[in-house]
Amino acid sequence: MKLVVVGLGQCGGRVADEFALMGKRASSQRGIEIITGAFAVNSDEADLTGLRTIRSDFQHRILLGGRKTGGHGVGKINELGAQIIREGVDKVIDAIRTTKRFYETDAFLIVGAAAGGTGSGGLPVISEAIKERYIDKPVYALIVLPFEHEEKNEERCIYNTATCLKSAYEAADAVFLIDNQRYLRKDSSLISNMDKINRQIVDPFYNLLCAGEEKKRKRIGARTVDAGDIVQTLGGWTVIGFGRSTLATIRLPWERARDFREKGKETHKGIEAMDEALSELSVNCKPRDAGSALYLLSAPTKEMNVDILKEIGDYFRELAEDAMIRAGDYPRERAEVNITLLLSQLSDVERVRDFYYRVTESIPTMKKRHEEAEAKLREIEEASKDIPSLL
Repeated sequence: MKLVVVGLGQCGGRVADEFALMGKRASSQRGIEIITGAFAVNSDEADLTGLRTIRSDFQHRILLGGRKTGGHGVGKINELGAQIIREGVDKVIDAIRTTKRFYETDAFLIVGAAAGGTGSGGLPVISEAIKERYIDKPVYALIVLPFEHEEKNEERCIYNTATCLKSAYEAADAVFLIDNQRYLRKDSSLISNMDKINRQIVDPFYNLLCAGEEKKRKRIGARTVDAGDIVQTLGGWTVIGFGRSTLATIRLPWERARDFREKGKETHKGIEAMDEALSELSVNCKPRDAGSALYLLSAPTKEMNVDILKEIGDYFRELAEDAMIRAGDYPRERAEVNITLLLSQLSDVERVRDFYYRVTESIPTMKKRHEEAEAKLREIEEASKDIPSLL
């Protein structure tokens, strides 16, 4: 599957930068093109300067709203971010058109942080604009949810997140949810290891995008997962997970056949990888709430037999009994069994529901606080009405 990736704001730009790096890795290591274009859009000049892989010309790093922000961002006011992106959306569309192999692109991926300003406000606007221009290509949003400390310390963070989620769900064909907090628990320092967190966000897409673009015969699976399978799976709230299980050894051609114990262990390696993929989902959710699902098994060719495919399939069917399940294999990795898992068309996501409830409950408090502040200002003005002015 080939993607055009557009990152909005600081977080979105950095994640898009990581997708661009992944595209280069696929090209150099596998001879596959999976990222046809990567763009970063921001109202903050410094954030664009800090990117590493996305091309540094003005068509790939797009600065908007310079007159209103002076190149210093929107200060977490996502309404202003939406306005700036809306006014500059034609500039972004024109830049996307410069992609050399644009018409081979299967879908768009728009990336942003829900709690920020430019990304939160601009992501739904860009998604809607691209969807209107290119009705034959799906538009997916990838939304990074805030850390717990951001939620506790920044009231605006909750409001931005809820409005971004609601608007993106209405505009995009599917919304990938990424919970920053789940990656922070993996021994990643917020200050020094942000790049590592971004890499963990992007890595699960690697095999999924590459599988359908393979050109080498020995790398083509018996059941290939291509762009059509992914497009038919994705819709609404979506999460992605990745799990791996290390094989002890790879059997050499001249070695004697494995006994039943070794074969049983190898079969269970698939279940182990599936369990890890489920535990490492990008947002905590229940598989039984998925309306559609897709999993991709990647392992050495000799390790992917009917037994392992059947055991994984039966196990996952028990977990997501109501989902339309698609599956495929990708003969790729050495000494590992890997599983990439998509759960989509989720009927319930507790994290999203929580943001909606919290904003709904806080609106009366915010309104009351605003009214009290205006009343105090009026008292000050009233007290000063008899004082001469120097202006």
